[in-house]
Amino acid sequence: MIKNISSFIKIKPALAVGFLFSTSSLLFGTWVASIPGIKQRLEFTDGSLGLSLLLSPLGAITGMLLSTRVFSKIPVGKWMFSGYLLLCFIMMMQINSVNRIMFWTCLYFFGMVSFLNGVSTNATVNLLEKKYNRLLMSTCHGMYSLGGAVSAGLAVVLFSVHLPSGWQIVLVAACIITVILSNRKLLLANRDIIHSRSGIKLPSLTILGISFICMVSFMAEGCVADWSAIYLKEMLNAPKELVSLGYAGFSVAMTIGRLNGDGLIARIGSKRIVIAGCLLASTGFLIIVFAPVVVMAIVGYILVGFGCSCVVPVLFSASANIPGVSTVEGFAMVTTGGLIGFLTGPSLIGFISEKADLSKGLSLLILLTVVAAVVAWRNQFLINRSTVVHEMPYVEQL
Repeated sequence: MIKNISSFIKIKPALAVGFLFSTSSLLFGTWVASIPGIKQRLEFTDGSLGLSLLLSPLGAITGMLLSTRVFSKIPVGKWMFSGYLLLCFIMMMQINSVNRIMFWTCLYFFGMVSFLNGVSTNATVNLLEKKYNRLLMSTCHGMYSLGGAVSAGLAVVLFSVHLPSGWQIVLVAACIITVILSNRKLLLANRDIIHSRSGIKLPSLTILGISFICMVSFMAEGCVADWSAIYLKEMLNAPKELVSLGYAGFSVAMTIGRLNGDGLIARIGSKRIVIAGCLLASTGFLIIVFAPVVVMAIVGYILVGFGCSCVVPVLFSASANIPGVSTVEGFAMVTTGGLIGFLTGPSLIGFISEKADLSKGLSLLILLTVVAAVVAWRNQFLINRSTVVHEMPYVEQL
């Protein structure tokens, strides 16, 4: 891992883009810590707050629809530089909202800008992989996971010194803006237009397969985030001090896996990584569901983290290199699956657990991750080689 990080840091353009990945999670982590205060200040109920939060995915869907227009006109580096600065200002206003209208507006634009930022950074990493003839995607996604861990710890420290969340986001955003401005030349040097204004094609079954795997991976991540603490507490009677260790173990494993991912993908191959990752995640959920004690369930969550860690970076790289499909279209198709999984997965698990119990709900993920492994095995755009160029023709459109 140290060797991979050391070589990654030496590539300054990749490091600049990698910081933007961590920027997203730094802002998001600060936002998550501020939600209880916002709920109290704006007098939301649980139901009204839940409905309000749906504005962010609605904004993301809008961003997906606008992405082909935006990236057929604006160079990707210019959007990265401007988009992440804009995201900082949106988040400062969102956390410091003085009324619900302001809060709702910020949520919507946060989702939209976040989606476009994600397309720009992932597309740039794909271009840099080709330029430097090495894999970079997993390490950049690892920086996203690392940013989330830093933001969670930072929130604890800042709350302990009685700094309100409104000032926390100003401090975090100011640091981020300073770094982005210092990387201005590196970011603006990416002058590529990543969409050719061609019409959006209906996805083939192969692309839908990649989107399905992405959906399952994001569903697993969302369910671990939303249900791990509840599962440990209610199903295994874990003490209060241990209920957060399931998600903590998952997050640490995810970060370690991604920071080592580029080397592993180069040696093992993208298809084997996805198949093995899905099966490892399935094993983790199997252990969680049948675990008789808390420690064993935590081990299961760690296995899920390792299993899911490299799957999404491989899928993003694959979607950006589909012949006949622009980078923007590829990301949009795959990210849509991920968005569906992340949003609907926790709710689906909750519905099943209400009718049966939470272990039955999580059992669904055992099945889905096995199916995802089979889909990966059959997918022609996932190949067992380290290069990122695909030579096969784009299959017939539906």
